[in-house]
Amino acid sequence: SITGETVELLEPYLDMEDYNLETAKKVCGNVAGLCSWTQAMAYFYGINKEVLPLKANLALQEGRLAAAQMELNNAQIQLDEKQMELDQVQAMYDMAMKEKQALLDDAEACRRKMNNATALIEGLGGEKLRWTASSKNFQNQIINLVGNVLLATGFLSYSGPFNQEYRNLLLQLWKKEMDNSKIPYSNDLNLTGMLVDNATVGEWNLQGLPNDDLSIQNGIIVTKASRYPLLIDPQGQGKIWIKNKEKNNGLQVNS
Repeated sequence: SITGETVELLEPYLDMEDYNLETAKKVCGNVAGLCSWTQAMAYFYGINKEVLPLKANLALQEGRLAAAQMELNNAQIQLDEKQMELDQVQAMYDMAMKEKQALLDDAEACRRKMNNATALIEGLGGEKLRWTASSKNFQNQIINLVGNVLLATGFLSYSGPFNQEYRNLLLQLWKKEMDNSKIPYSNDLNLTGMLVDNATVGEWNLQGLPNDDLSIQNGIIVTKASRYPLLIDPQGQGKIWIKNKEKNNGLQVNS
């Protein structure tokens, strides 16, 4: 309840040099405490005069702080809600991106399969032409098989003793007779290719047989004819070939 007026009335006394606790004790020890108390109350008033506005401001700021804290809490709640929504949207986005990537991968795989299928179809389209031609050729071979076999067996049976010119003449005569008898055969028939393969011919060449048509035909007659072959061999090439070919089979040679 101390006021500024009371402190103002006390100031003349408080400013006196002998208004202190030591002097008061000397004059009257029983009231010396009252002197110290009045000094303390005047000092308290001065301090409290500065503290009261600070307290009022503190209360105001605490109110503002509480309001701001409440707004902060509300904002944090909203932030948490928005963060939760963002997390859900982010999860949906990640799932959508994952599905998109899976679809892109599937599309790329389908594109590769389609390209492979297109290449295969194009390749098969080319093969179709070859297969068609081969099928037609096989059909012709089936039709001409009897005549071709007849020519091959005639060649093996009768052309051995003759030279190349007479062998060709025999084939022409046989074909003429077959035309008259309406026996089909291949006009481009290659008896050598029909009766022996290239690998066997290569092996014969390594064994010393010459690579000309007559020598290869002689090799066919020697290896496939049922009759024993008669070789007219002035240069001895056929003899050398037979020795090399039958060397591992215990061939006995009478010189």
